[in-house]
Amino acid sequence: MLRLLFIFAALLGMPQLAMAEEAIANLGLTGTERGIYTVLIFIIAYGFVMAEEFTGLRKSKPVIIAAAVIWAHAAVLAAEAGVSTEALHEAFEFNLKEYAALMLFLLVAMTYINAMAERNVFEALRSWMVRKQFGYRQLFLITGVVTFFLSAIADNLTAALLVGAVVLAVGKDNERFIAIGFVNLVIAANAGGAFSPFGDITTLMVWQAGYAEFFDFFKLFMPSVVNYAVPAAVMYLAVPDEQPPESHEEAVALKPGAIQVCVLFVLTIVTAVSFKQVLHLPPFMGMMAGLGVLMVYGFRLQTLYKSNENDGRHSSFDIFDKVRDAEWDTLFFFFGVVFAVGGLGYIGYLELLSEGMYGGLGQTPANILVGVMSAIVDNIPVMFAVLSMNLDMDLYQWLLVTLTAGTGGSMLSVGSAAGVALMGASKHKYTFFSHLKWTPVIAGGYAASIFVHYLING
Repeated sequence: MLRLLFIFAALLGMPQLAMAEEAIANLGLTGTERGIYTVLIFIIAYGFVMAEEFTGLRKSKPVIIAAAVIWAHAAVLAAEAGVSTEALHEAFEFNLKEYAALMLFLLVAMTYINAMAERNVFEALRSWMVRKQFGYRQLFLITGVVTFFLSAIADNLTAALLVGAVVLAVGKDNERFIAIGFVNLVIAANAGGAFSPFGDITTLMVWQAGYAEFFDFFKLFMPSVVNYAVPAAVMYLAVPDEQPPESHEEAVALKPGAIQVCVLFVLTIVTAVSFKQVLHLPPFMGMMAGLGVLMVYGFRLQTLYKSNENDGRHSSFDIFDKVRDAEWDTLFFFFGVVFAVGGLGYIGYLELLSEGMYGGLGQTPANILVGVMSAIVDNIPVMFAVLSMNLDMDLYQWLLVTLTAGTGGSMLSVGSAAGVALMGASKHKYTFFSHLKWTPVIAGGYAASIFVHYLING
């Protein structure tokens, strides 16, 4: 739900963002009746997105409609202002290039995650953790640490859901443990994704935009550790010091090719980084190269095990099934976000927002405020707006806003995709209010991580 607005909005294709923003002038018509109307359309669409859990209306539907309406009004405003059709198309096509690169990158990442899930990679890990019979406090620490590092490789949503299944399986008779365990997972997932370009949308967007190099983000490792460790240390004291009931779950075996698919995923990440750092090409091209290799390897698996399709372990592997099972609602949602926000930016609202925040407050207070806002609005819309402002900030400030936007969502359960997803998975055992009572402690970790970032990188 709340991984909402502006999601990945600058994910790929953003390396040329700063340059493009200089070349494409906005209309500067924020005070017009039609311009204000587009803002209301966006707010209404975002309201539907936030209410997805209650209405059942998929988040992609309202933002796609909003994007079309906003750009229709932007086109009318451009015509009234005497802007040429070519200039309008240039602004529109910039958003199209953003989305195309974004969608291809995400599609590959989702396909790999689906392939690993189908090969029982995640299920085997969950089964192993359940069968080890850890105590509640041990499990609290282990699941938090695993989620922290797993989210740096996959993403915070996948990591939280995977490890959340372990917490649910072991703590099914202890609602208190599930509630505090899920808060722990949300914090760990968001903190773990903040120091890796592949771990969170915000870091990925900043990297793609060219404001920091790939290895610069690892300077946020210690601040991210502090962001997680401070609240986890306090919450640990509230975890029941008990042993969960004995589990009789059987081990889950990996399907053939599971390890190879994991290795290919790592190599695909390396390829994407190499395309960006060495060849100076958009990273999505490296991801597509990795997808091609996975397709060829999938063909080999399908050929080897086609005769054993009814064997649960030796099932055939169809790569296009994994592509089909990608989160298309999310991908279409990204389409709506990119074009809706792009349209508002073309009218001039992002420049207005930039002047109000960064011009009025200053860079450091504004970047800290970004994290607080991301607890309510979600980090993606906020970060996309920041990137689209074409701000003149140094590396320290770009890393600061990456840290705050990536971890600020932990303060509320609705502040990140991980929190929203776990609320749905917990069946009312983890709620907005069970998370809210730990918000002061989480805010303490948020402040501590900013201070550590200042000490190390300032």
